[in-house]
Amino acid sequence: MYQFTSEVVSGGHPDKCADVIADGIVDYVLAIDKNSRVASEVFVAGKNIIIGGEIKTQANMGDNGEVYHQIVRDTLTNIGYGTDNYFSYEEALHTDDIHVQVLINQQSPDISQGVDQSSGEIGAGDQGIMFGYANSETDNYMPSALTYARTIMEKVYQYALANPHQLGVDIKTQVTVDYGSKENFINCLPQKIETIVVSAPSVGSMEIDEVRQLIKSIIDSAGLDERLYDPDNCTIHINPTGKYTNHSSLHDAGLTGRKLIVDSFGGYAPIGGGAQSSKDYTKVDRSGLYAARWLAKHIVAAGLAKRATVQLSYAIGIAKPLSVSVNTEGTDIVEGVDDGVLSDFLIAHYPLTPQWITEKFGLDRPSKETFLYADVAARGQVGQEDYPWEELDELTRFIALKGANNV
Repeated sequence: MYQFTSEVVSGGHPDKCADVIADGIVDYVLAIDKNSRVASEVFVAGKNIIIGGEIKTQANMGDNGEVYHQIVRDTLTNIGYGTDNYFSYEEALHTDDIHVQVLINQQSPDISQGVDQSSGEIGAGDQGIMFGYANSETDNYMPSALTYARTIMEKVYQYALANPHQLGVDIKTQVTVDYGSKENFINCLPQKIETIVVSAPSVGSMEIDEVRQLIKSIIDSAGLDERLYDPDNCTIHINPTGKYTNHSSLHDAGLTGRKLIVDSFGGYAPIGGGAQSSKDYTKVDRSGLYAARWLAKHIVAAGLAKRATVQLSYAIGIAKPLSVSVNTEGTDIVEGVDDGVLSDFLIAHYPLTPQWITEKFGLDRPSKETFLYADVAARGQVGQEDYPWEELDELTRFIALKGANNV
């Protein structure tokens, strides 16, 4: 037996509410002024939503920050905390009973001079390290436990949105996968889904047995891999403490950036030092993660390794990454194409400057037609196939490494 566990939370979790509000601000200002610079934080505690940090934009946010207030209300309504939910004002947040405080400063000119360079290049908005990861366990090259925890969460969350008279939207899921052995884990060979945990609030009129039966039916119909999920041979905990009615930020505060593992690779890989949500595309905590995931996914999808971690590092005001490295943990497949060769290949072919990454994935142009950062914040920063940084558009070049004598 060798097990690994990953956790996921829904957009209704207080930390995610903070992330989604923060990225709703990023979406709004970039749609009006693509040169906006954003590094804000959102704190949700009880009925209070505090927005702080640094924003530089040509977008008119109102003389008294009225636009920020509207973004908060629209976001919380979309998440599922509107005025017509079926929970009392003591049980859950309602958008007609909140207080918004805005504490925004202008971006420091000391940062601006290094980011917006006279050459037209974009310097990194901060120093830091970013990790991208992929493995061969699922069709989208994401790790199993995280994938299945996310699948279950999305099914329960969508049910809650469609049936607010039964379930609330502050949802957490967790999946344990048994690999059978450490060797199987390294080689990306999951054997079974061992344990599932779901916590989802229900209205007070529902009995706990009814809630558990409902959520069990959602799990069974979620489309989990039948080779791994046996409903009769899987431990399932649904609201394990019993009745769960009180939820939202009234009962658990939320803050941007507290769900980095949930947002990335579920603990299967290292994470960088900074969050993605609340930041514009010049901040490499965001753009660097997307680029590193894109590179790692190509390595695995091309059949060069069973798993790959790509690390990037940057210095504030410097465009080119300071280092680019690949670690396939001994799962490299092609003779002569080891981690050093892969690292050199990435350095030779991909500039990986903030400007290159921005143009590659259209990070300065979020829209309903491409992607919205608020949606990314709610669904996870990586691993959703409709994100531009999940496209395998350079696969031919990576596959060519298999037959190349040198790179």
